[in-house]
Amino acid sequence: MNIVFMGTPDFAVPCLKALLDAGYRVTGVFTQPDKPKGRGYQLAAPPVKELALTYGIPVFQPQKMKNNPEAMEQLMQCKADLLVTVAYGKILPKEMLELPPLGCINVHASLLPKYRGPGPIQWSVINGETETGVTTMYMAEGVDTGDMLEKASLPIGENETADELHDRLAQLGAQLLLSTVAKAEAGTLCPVPQDDSLATHAPMLDKEMALLDFTKPAAEVHNLIRGLSSWPCAYTFYQGKRLKVYRSRLSPLRGRPGELVDPKRFVVACGDGAVEFETVQYEGSRRMPGADFLRGKKPAEGEILG
Repeated sequence: MNIVFMGTPDFAVPCLKALLDAGYRVTGVFTQPDKPKGRGYQLAAPPVKELALTYGIPVFQPQKMKNNPEAMEQLMQCKADLLVTVAYGKILPKEMLELPPLGCINVHASLLPKYRGPGPIQWSVINGETETGVTTMYMAEGVDTGDMLEKASLPIGENETADELHDRLAQLGAQLLLSTVAKAEAGTLCPVPQDDSLATHAPMLDKEMALLDFTKPAAEVHNLIRGLSSWPCAYTFYQGKRLKVYRSRLSPLRGRPGELVDPKRFVVACGDGAVEFETVQYEGSRRMPGADFLRGKKPAEGEILG
């Protein structure tokens, strides 16, 4: 069976690796074009491309998939029996979806129909979910609307960040993909239509949502910090400069919203309860434990952040 794999970021790497380790024949990999990265803005290959090249798999990086005869020809040359997509980042046109005899399977990092869209991992954390998972599905022309094939779930830890959850879901997705591909090859898949009335959306994150509002309950503040842990990273202001907060935990202390109620452990009061800043980064400085940061600042009693 020939498989064409389409994926781009780190999340997709375990899926491609699992297919290769299981002995499946991947005849081509489609991924996003190289993009500038770092301070020097030098072109960097997507993680999926790097893995594919180490296995000598042909890599294709079209700018677009719709109305692109060249990309369609490249896909046809791969003679795919099955197409697998994992966080590819491009919507496939109908003619591509209909090309592989065994269909097109997508791995999505949520328990569909909840959290359709590009940010399911982050939004499940931001919204305080205690469980999430991975769904494999047949691809349709809509965004994450296809018939579901298999699901696997896992719990979300109270202090777990979106980054940590991302890594666990990537491994879970790879395991589930192998199960789904084996059933696709055997012809034993049982597609289940999604109930659109239960669907929720997980849109792209943006920097506008990263400023912490301490008038909100502590749980909401804590969940936002966890959900934005890598990008764009939640922040507040301390003594006139931006302070990024990478990790936090809930505290039973109370005070006025934004008040520094424990200057030794960096506990900040919210509208209901408080949060302890465990890992922070001050503007122009390095990332460090919150308590270490405060030791160098000697804050005044009752100081207000924000």
